[in-house]
Amino acid sequence: MNIVGNIVCGQVTGDTAKQLSERFGKINQQKESVSINAMDTSVSRSTQLDYAIPASKIAGLSSGEFVGMVADDPTNKIELKTFHCEIQNDHEAIGLEEQAYENIPPARSVTQSEILMNYQKIKEDIKSLIETIVAYPEP
Repeated sequence: MNIVGNIVCGQVTGDTAKQLSERFGKINQQKESVSINAMDTSVSRSTQLDYAIPASKIAGLSSGEFVGMVADDPTNKIELKTFHCEIQNDHEAIGLEEQAYENIPPARSVTQSEILMNYQKIKEDIKSLIETIVAYPEP
């Protein structure tokens, strides 16, 4: 989630989504409400601070969508640090690439008897090491 001030995140829920939403900060959102009664219709507009990326938005991200914030430095200021993006894949090109894949050849074929022989050899080697250490202990 964090890489030296940079944040990139896919779909998460609960406390993580809430923490991310709070970290991305708030922006001024314009709200409009309409009231209608028998005599008149009134429209009121207001501005209020609201989360730039609400936790509900983070919790509802689709596959390939992500949100984040990038860090800048004093010499390279970035005005719009927070983002909501979607990966756009060329599925046709990916499909063609996948068709060219080749199966990985097996390294070698091992039989059950070879496994047992190797197991017995390891046991014998360990037994020999222990006998050597017991016969010649270090001073």
